[in-house]
Amino acid sequence: MGAKVSGTTVWQLRSAVRPDHPHTEIIEEFFMKGFRTHLILAALVCTASLTARAQEFRVFNRSVQVHGSLSQGFAYSNDNNFLTMKTSDGSPAFTDGALNLSTSITDKFHVAAQAYDRKVGQLDDFRPQLDFAYGDYRFVSWFGVRAGQVKTPLGLYNDTQDADFLHTWALLPQGVYPLDLRSTMLSHTGVDIYGRIPLKKAGKLAYAAYAGERSFDNRGGYYIFSSDLGMPITSASGRVTGWDLRWTTPLKGLTLGSSWIDMTQNRDGSYSQAMFPPHTAYKATSAPERTTVGYGDFQRGKWDFAGEYRAEDYWLSILTPSFGNSVFLWNGSNESWFLAGSVHAMKRLSLGVYHSNFHVDVPADPANKATNHIYDEVATARLDLNRFWTVKAEEHFMDGYGDLYSAHGFYERSNPNGFKPRTDMLMLRTSFFF
Repeated sequence: MGAKVSGTTVWQLRSAVRPDHPHTEIIEEFFMKGFRTHLILAALVCTASLTARAQEFRVFNRSVQVHGSLSQGFAYSNDNNFLTMKTSDGSPAFTDGALNLSTSITDKFHVAAQAYDRKVGQLDDFRPQLDFAYGDYRFVSWFGVRAGQVKTPLGLYNDTQDADFLHTWALLPQGVYPLDLRSTMLSHTGVDIYGRIPLKKAGKLAYAAYAGERSFDNRGGYYIFSSDLGMPITSASGRVTGWDLRWTTPLKGLTLGSSWIDMTQNRDGSYSQAMFPPHTAYKATSAPERTTVGYGDFQRGKWDFAGEYRAEDYWLSILTPSFGNSVFLWNGSNESWFLAGSVHAMKRLSLGVYHSNFHVDVPADPANKATNHIYDEVATARLDLNRFWTVKAEEHFMDGYGDLYSAHGFYERSNPNGFKPRTDMLMLRTSFFF
C-alpha cells in the first residue's frame, strides 16, 4: 500500500466483471453513458493535472499552503449493486474531492483544515462536510497537543483514507475501511496528545491518545441501512476515547502498531415498518462499542506488504418507550482483517493484490451462509501518468454480502430483488492532486 508520491511514502505523508462483457466495452460504456456531471469532472481531472502545483499565499506575513484532490470512478459488477450505485449496469456515480489549508502561526503552533465532498451512489450527494479543523502545538518532539476536529489515529490508514493518491488501491480493503461508513470513525471533536519517542537501538515509538465527540454523517451508510431496515434515524451522537501506538522497529522498513477505541452511541429515531406502528419512537444506546486493532507494514525496495486486524465488541440496546419501555439487545460484534502486497514494477506502474475479510459474529439469518461474511480478493494496477495524475484499474471477487445490519457496501434499496452470494466487480478510478 505504500505507493510513492514524488519519492515520499505514505508513512512519511501520514500528518469482477461479467464474463460476456469485455473490459474494452466497459470502458466505452463509461464514456457513452451521458452522465454529464461525471464526465465534466473526469475532464477536469485530466486537464488540471497537466499544470497542477501546490498553491501558496501569505496572510499577515505567514505562508498558507493549499492542497487538494479530485477523483472520478466507474464501477461495473455482475448481479449485485455495490455502495448504493447501480453497478450492475455500470455506474460513474463515484466522485469525491478535498481541499485543505494549513499554516504555521509560530514555529511550534500549526493550524489546518480540510473540506471534503463526494457523491457515491446515494451517499452524500455533493453536500460538503468538514473533515478536520484543528490547532496543533508541539512543545517538544515527544509531546504535543491537538484540539478541534481532529482525524482519529486508528490502524494503518484511517487518517489517510481520503487521500486516494497515496495508495495503490482504487478502494481500500472494504472489510476494514468501508467507504460507506467513512465518517463514523474518521474524526472526532476534542483533544489529542501525541509524540515520538526515540528508543535508541530499539527504533522509535509514536503515540497518540484522544478524547472527544464522535462524528456522524446523516447522508452516509449508517443512516441509509437503518432506514432500509425500517428504523430511520433522526439524530445520532456519542463520545470517543482511544489510543494508537506505532513502533518503527530496528528492522529497516518494518512498522508495527496497535490501536484501541471506546465509543458511545446515542440514537433517536422512529419505526417506519416491521414490529411497531409507523412513527413509533425509539432510542438506542451502545453498551459497549469497542474496537481493538493490530497492524503492520514492511517496505523493502520496490515491495510493500501490509496487514491489519480489527475486533469490534458492539452491543446496541434499543428502547421503545411507548411500548412499556421494552428493550431489544442487538449484538453487532464482528471481526475484520486484510493482507496486502504491492510492487513498484516500473517507473510509473505499480501492481498489487489483497485479501479482505469481514465476518459477522451473530447474523440475523444464520442459515444463510452468505450473510455472515464478505471475502474480497482484489488485484490492482496503478499508472502514474505524471506527478499529479493517477489511473487505477481494479478487479474485485467478493464472496458473501454480510448481514443486513452490517452496512458494508450491500443495501436493500439498491438490490430490491435480493442478493446473490457472489459479486464480481471492475473498478476504474482516476485522481488528480496538488
